[in-house]
Amino acid sequence: MAGHSQFKNIMHRKGKQDAVRSKLFSKLAREITVSAKLGMPDPNMNPRLRAAILAARAENMPKDNIDRAIKKAQGGDAENYDEIRYEGYGPGGVAVIVEALTDNRNRTASEVRSYFTKSGGSLAETGAVSFMFDRIGVVEFDAAKASEDAMMEAAIEAGADDVSSSEDGHEVVCSVENLHEVARALEAKFGEPRKSGLVWRPQNTVAVDDEVAEKLIRLVDTLNDNDDVQNVYANFELSDAFVAKMSA
Repeated sequence: MAGHSQFKNIMHRKGKQDAVRSKLFSKLAREITVSAKLGMPDPNMNPRLRAAILAARAENMPKDNIDRAIKKAQGGDAENYDEIRYEGYGPGGVAVIVEALTDNRNRTASEVRSYFTKSGGSLAETGAVSFMFDRIGVVEFDAAKASEDAMMEAAIEAGADDVSSSEDGHEVVCSVENLHEVARALEAKFGEPRKSGLVWRPQNTVAVDDEVAEKLIRLVDTLNDNDDVQNVYANFELSDAFVAKMSA
């Protein structure tokens, strides 16, 4: 499992335990507002907005908050946010991609650079590490939605490239261009997915020892704690023992 996925699983449990939601809801609302402002305010006509709403629902964000974020974009008084991708190297030379939505490029760049530097890593130029990742579409369903064979058959028929099924659910992978059609076809057959969107998937992962893993976790945690940072991806692999220790 790639580092960012493992980290999300660890922090998801921690977040549930601590019940800290305000910062997460703020980020989700920002993505909803930006998505609605860039396209149609109707999620059925705006794939990015649809994905943002699914992400919000997955975190139990209240419907009123979602509706308010959409209306904010329609009102014309929403802040203007720039989409920026930062790339760099974390502890152990691990490749890291950071996606941000910011209303102040200089502030965010300075903060992100300081996080990398303090972790023992370094911020690099755009394109420095993204070639080590593939930009793909992902649609996820709970395991109970369909059998492995049924999901595989429907996904391939819809134009997907691959399906991974486990007790945790079904992950359907497709090209960026096919995401909207694949998601719509599968939703018509199996109901609403728990996630649909674009991600950066590492082509290969790097195994790290516990000392480097702890530094990487702190870096990713610090990045995610920044209000402007929306997503963090990395190509490291954590040991099962380390994941178990962090998840305890």
